Amino acid sequence: MINLMYLVLTALLALNVSSEILNAFRTVNNSLENSIQTIDQKNQTLFTSLQEKLKNPASAKLAAIWAPKAQQAKTLSDGMYAYIDAVKERLKRASGYNPAKGDTTYSEDDLDVPTNILDDGKVGDTLYQKLAEYKKNILAIDPEINEQFKSTLPIDLSMPVVQEKSNRTWAAAYFRMTPTIAALTILTKFQNDVKNAEAQVVLFCHNKIGQVQVVYDEFQALASANTQYLLPGQEFTISAGVGAFSKGARPTVTIDGQPVPLNANGMAEYKTTAGSPGTYTKKVNISFLKPDGSTATLTKDIQYTVGSPTGITVSADAVKVLYIGLDNPISVGGGNGRGAENMRVSMDQGSIVSEGHGKFIARPSKPGEAHLHVTDGKSSENFVFRVKTVPTPTAMVGASKGGRMSVNAFKAQAGVRAELENFVFEGVKFTVTSFTMTFAGAGYPEFMHKSVTGNTFGAARSLIERAKPGSTITIDEIRAKGPGGSRTLAPIAFNLY
Repeated sequence: MINLMYLVLTALLALNVSSEILNAFRTVNNSLENSIQTIDQKNQTLFTSLQEKLKNPASAKLAAIWAPKAQQAKTLSDGMYAYIDAVKERLKRASGYNPAKGDTTYSEDDLDVPTNILDDGKVGDTLYQKLAEYKKNILAIDPEINEQFKSTLPIDLSMPVVQEKSNRTWAAAYFRMTPTIAALTILTKFQNDVKNAEAQVVLFCHNKIGQVQVVYDEFQALASANTQYLLPGQEFTISAGVGAFSKGARPTVTIDGQPVPLNANGMAEYKTTAGSPGTYTKKVNISFLKPDGSTATLTKDIQYTVGSPTGITVSADAVKVLYIGLDNPISVGGGNGRGAENMRVSMDQGSIVSEGHGKFIARPSKPGEAHLHVTDGKSSENFVFRVKTVPTPTAMVGASKGGRMSVNAFKAQAGVRAELENFVFEGVKFTVTSFTMTFAGAGYPEFMHKSVTGNTFGAARSLIERAKPGSTITIDEIRAKGPGGSRTLAPIAFNLY
């Protein structure tokens, strides 16, 4: 039984048409075309066997009934396949494909061509009608074929689930604001469905004459996702298996190292729920047994992007505010089919620079509010962020912020450090540059004072060594340097015991 990937390509109005996304569609399209070749090889094997059965006196009578029905299924399928091929050729040429001039490339990311031809131009409506007619005609070849496949023929013309409510028609749901390479992939998927329907009907006709063992000598390992772009909370599904496999070639599938069980059709289906916006990768490994007894393995990375449910979005990656003196990472997402590479961002105070793929670094210059202006060439929005200075750190000696400490524990400390407690940014540091120390109580017959440059106790070590239980050491006038400049830290005092 041939098993095909079924791509549910929805939410394309919010699709981030990056080079990675285009490459993902290209890869899936190539995989589907390889699967079609596998199906054709299987069908050719069956038709060769039908010719032999027509020649064999023992099977000629039944073959004379069922071989023409199989040929009728092939004729219907060839016609449907050729029509879809013509639509694909038209899409490519409208997107710049011109082999007569030696140019076989085309604009894979063109959003207008599929919309103009398949949706506004009603070619998608004609495609739907022809697929419906094809399904009706192939089931009408014989009552037994109709009974066998009326519920299972792989021509699914149901309305796909869409996020953009204006896409009310079947053609709009599949093709409106869809990149050319994605539209071609959807059309290849329907060609795959047609070839799979042909294979099932031809095999049924063949088996009505007599069961035979068909040996497949070509296999195609398949792995695909239901979509490459999701919104938070949507379900992400990976289907993986082997095209044209027999029970002896049932694959072993792992995703991110975890085994995934096979369903009744020999396909592994992995589901997870989209989380926060970002780009993610799932590693799929498929191992299967070939007819010659050897084991083949395919490893494939499935990428997908989780987007924002509304148009242009801006979020601070680390915090809800921007901090002076820090490189504040900002993520910018696009809507209406516009990718992150189309975004232009400016800020009214300070600076903001692009790091590519929708990532920016904001460096505000003064506290208050920063206004970010974002445009994708078609629409624009303004976003307001609070701007703060980095909090003043806390002075510490060892793990202590002052209070009671044993004499020996204090003498073992190296100096004073500045600690940013519970700050949302990681890796932000302040360095103590100077401080004063005062000594009183036991071990110090008179009040003593020492100024220290740097952050170590080296210059005051001789005075520290005089400390005894009952001594009081106060560290004051603590200066620390960090993001936004120099700060004065609160004093700390230690009562030694």
